[in-house]
Amino acid sequence: MCETFRKIQRDYYAALSMDPAATSRIEVVLTYAGFHALLFYRFAHWLSRKRVPFVPRALSQFARFITGIEIHPGAMIGSGLFIRPVH
Repeated sequence: MCETFRKIQRDYYAALSMDPAATSRIEVVLTYAGFHALLFYRFAHWLSRKRVPFVPRALSQFARFITGIEIHPGAMIGSGLFIRPVH
């Protein structure tokens, strides 16, 4: 789980550094749907690797409902990903 937290931290810094509109750290944490989708994905992926049935897929569908972004729990995503919001 420690590696998962490192990946989340790299995702966070990627959003903060790659988006010139990011004005504060708290803004990224509270308002960036791409960052939220990655948080859900990291947790669902971790559960999927632990072979927990049903919950990872349900979590990815809930994240899609909340953020509009679907990332399958079985997807292999490196750290430092930034999903740019499209307006």
